[in-house]
Amino acid sequence: MVEKFINRFSYKDYDDFKKNYRIIVPDNFNFAYDIVDEWAKTEPNKKALYWCNDDGEEKLFTFADMKRLSDKAANAFLGRGIGKGDVVLLMLMQRPEAWICMLALHKIGAIVIPATYQLTEKDIVYRCNSADIKMIIGVDHEDIIRNVTSAVKQCPTVHTIAMVSKHPVEGFIDWRAEIEKADEKFRKMPTQNSDPMLIYFSSGTTGMPKMVMHDFTYPLGHITTAKFWNQVEENKYHLTVSDSGWAKFGWGKIYGQWIVGATIVAYDTEKFHAPQMLELIQRIKLTTFCAPPTVYRFLLKEDMSKYDISSIKHFSTAGEPLNPEVQEKIQALTGKKINEGFGQSESTVLVGYFCDFTPVKPGSMGKPAPIYDIDIVDENGNSCEDGVVGALVVRNTDVKRPVGLFREYYKDPEANARAFKNNMYNTGDTAWRDSDGYLWFVGRSDDVIKCSGYRIGPFEVESALFTHPAVLECAVTAVPDEIRGQVVKATIVLAKGYLPSDNLKKELQNHVKVSTAPYKYPRVIEFVDELPKTSSGKIKRGQIREQDNKRLGK
Repeated sequence: MVEKFINRFSYKDYDDFKKNYRIIVPDNFNFAYDIVDEWAKTEPNKKALYWCNDDGEEKLFTFADMKRLSDKAANAFLGRGIGKGDVVLLMLMQRPEAWICMLALHKIGAIVIPATYQLTEKDIVYRCNSADIKMIIGVDHEDIIRNVTSAVKQCPTVHTIAMVSKHPVEGFIDWRAEIEKADEKFRKMPTQNSDPMLIYFSSGTTGMPKMVMHDFTYPLGHITTAKFWNQVEENKYHLTVSDSGWAKFGWGKIYGQWIVGATIVAYDTEKFHAPQMLELIQRIKLTTFCAPPTVYRFLLKEDMSKYDISSIKHFSTAGEPLNPEVQEKIQALTGKKINEGFGQSESTVLVGYFCDFTPVKPGSMGKPAPIYDIDIVDENGNSCEDGVVGALVVRNTDVKRPVGLFREYYKDPEANARAFKNNMYNTGDTAWRDSDGYLWFVGRSDDVIKCSGYRIGPFEVESALFTHPAVLECAVTAVPDEIRGQVVKATIVLAKGYLPSDNLKKELQNHVKVSTAPYKYPRVIEFVDELPKTSSGKIKRGQIREQDNKRLGK
């Protein structure tokens, strides 16, 4: 299947890959029709989705199953007044309906907004009124039921709310029953490549979330993600640790993976537990695995020698920078490297380690993906010299928008004007390039700490702290300071056997002073039981900053 959409299948090295790799975009491409339904036609018994949860339940779906169920769901949506261009919010965690409903909405040309179950009433109201959402579908999670019920009273465009549950929920349509009773015969509805297909609400560091709109070509950009970064294999199990409400779901749990023909693993759990994850990997003989660095750190704290994870051929990570010590420990335990990748809700993978083209430099994001013209520029848009920190940008976006890059910030001309200037898309992230062409992440433009005239990237301080055995997790942020403007703060979860104390704070500060430039050490250290995280394991640094500012009255 994948060979229909790329010009070449193999490359001799990175330079060959960067120069010659091309994505073929057919007219009127629709992922649901052209990939899922086509697999159902040519290989109906091909395994598409393996679903399981912590209660021991499991179910296997073939591509024929996914076609049949998505056809029925498409008819159910049409029956509820949802058509082309209408907007539907999904809060489906990792229930099979997350995949079924996304495919169905793609088939009818509606716009899907994936959302995490962690949204509050305020979050739901903001999304519904910003995007003119007409329908919400959730799972029978107590928080979702309560927050949706309260929110829709303030959302005039929402006319239908539904629930995926084992038992009917008062006030909600039983969506499983709706799909079950819907007609299996579905008449194909045309879409165009430029039609809006999906909107992510980006978790920006400042202000309210922006609406990141992707068109129907977006899934094709994830061929690079799945085939050359995750290195998934046809008919083999792939697991990306992510809830369906995050952009990482699009990166790792549906589009590129199904184009390649891999079987997606849905581990439907509300909270990550390292032992259960290791047991699952061992049981199903997983082939490829992708998770944020936080998950790898928790796996490493277990006795991994108790589990046989030798079936994994390729590890990958994204969502946060990968600290060098995690890379080194995984490689020592498994003999395999972790392929780091960098991208955004606005894109597919922008920078990474592709196949085995480039040796890993621990701490580096890797090299630019071939479908993007990546550069590091100064405030005037001029290319920075090697070693100089600048803004990470995608060039030539006015000439031809790269496949996989978002089309626009929906209904937000001011945000578009800020992001797209001088034929460039500014990612809002800062990085530097070394003499070998590797890129090194510094931080979000708003995350960079400005202390006494120094610019300090949070990642480098975190990496220094992680080399101390007392540190299980940490997040480095800025806190306001009257004298220095800002100072470095480290919020730390301690490893087993360590207790908070002033002496330990001094020890950690001194450790950073000798591990990196002394001026980067954390002047403020707070010990906590856990860090705030998304359901996919990404640390919410913005929440830490917000809490600190409230305490300081800022």
